[in-house]
Amino acid sequence: MNQIFKTCLALLAFVLPLNFVLAQQILKPVKVEIRKTANGYELLRSGKSYFIKGAGGTYNMEKLKASGGNSVRTWNSNNGDEVLNRADKLGLTVTMGLNVARERHGFNYDDSVAVKKQLERLRTEVRKYKNHPALLAWGIGNELNLDYKNPKVWDAVNEIAKMIHQEDGNHPATTMLAGVNKGVINFIKTKCPELDLLSVQVYGELAKVPEMLTAAGWSAAYMVTEWGPTGHWECPKTPWGAPIEESSSEKAAVYRSRYEASILKDENCLGSYVFLWGQKQERTPTWYGLFTEAGEDSEVVDVMEYEWSGKWPANKAPHLNAIHLDGKKALDFIYLSPTKTYPVFLSVSDPDGDQLETRWEILPEATDLGQGGDKETRPQAIKGLIKTSPDKVDLTAPEKPGAYRLFVYVADGKNNVATANIPFYVR
Repeated sequence: MNQIFKTCLALLAFVLPLNFVLAQQILKPVKVEIRKTANGYELLRSGKSYFIKGAGGTYNMEKLKASGGNSVRTWNSNNGDEVLNRADKLGLTVTMGLNVARERHGFNYDDSVAVKKQLERLRTEVRKYKNHPALLAWGIGNELNLDYKNPKVWDAVNEIAKMIHQEDGNHPATTMLAGVNKGVINFIKTKCPELDLLSVQVYGELAKVPEMLTAAGWSAAYMVTEWGPTGHWECPKTPWGAPIEESSSEKAAVYRSRYEASILKDENCLGSYVFLWGQKQERTPTWYGLFTEAGEDSEVVDVMEYEWSGKWPANKAPHLNAIHLDGKKALDFIYLSPTKTYPVFLSVSDPDGDQLETRWEILPEATDLGQGGDKETRPQAIKGLIKTSPDKVDLTAPEKPGAYRLFVYVADGKNNVATANIPFYVR
């Protein structure tokens, strides 16, 4: 009996690895390449032209597909199997991020042992996913140029790209840069010949990207791997330093105008990934996400569906016209007195005539501030300071002096929402 048991274990030990190998062999990669055209460049997937209509993040891929999108971008290969399999099932592709250490997070690119160890870790990831049919491209790191000092980081990027080409002859490699900087692009051109294309991440200046790249000396293929609203570092600020966020409706307007002025027009652009297909806390809970924490679609989602598919959704998000506190707009720099009560004015319309429901929230100004997408903690809401009635809304200023924001969410009952916030200071 013991001999039979041992024989079965031996068979399992042989069959299970064999099944894994067979499963890996079943996966057939789809060839992706970049071709120069008479006017610029184009991406080819299985020999057919493929313009990237993508989003950053893997939240609700079904909604992305239904909106006309065709690709997602990740920042690392965590849950790579799940992401690639979900994407493949929906007919989407994936630009797979490879997590490369940032110098500003303490990594030393003079440490050849650490650099080699990182390279071999990434080699394992490339080998694991290179044959998946949903794979579109490899993204080497994210904004490695942000606050860096050691140009050896670009030597490491080139070695990673070289390794990718050794292991995977079917998918291009790129690296994602924060902004368009001539000095950085010169380093890329000199030190990174193994890269197949450039990727840039630009917000308020998106419409200028084609001319900025030309001025920086880049005339080859590129994609925009992050773009969105006016960034918190480039918008107007209050005297107490609070950046002023656009409303969801203001964002919808700038997303459309900037996308059409650059990504759709430039023949060197292979497409883009809008940021963020999901929700995150970064300065505020609403700044960069196209969805709320409750999963509601903003007006920006409507715009992306129009840009990707050529059609507006059957039911559109509410449109926020104005929000005032004490008769003032955000750019009027609002100061309030502790515990005093002030009127709030809100103007919202719905293109479909849906009945609207409004939610209000007061948050202290965020103090846990990251950079380059670092994780931030959401401030705790202060309750009991908003009073609403059918004909008016009043805010009682917090007792403690300091910086705050008044947030509003206007939902249409069809999972669509308008959002805005207005900063104020209690003194």
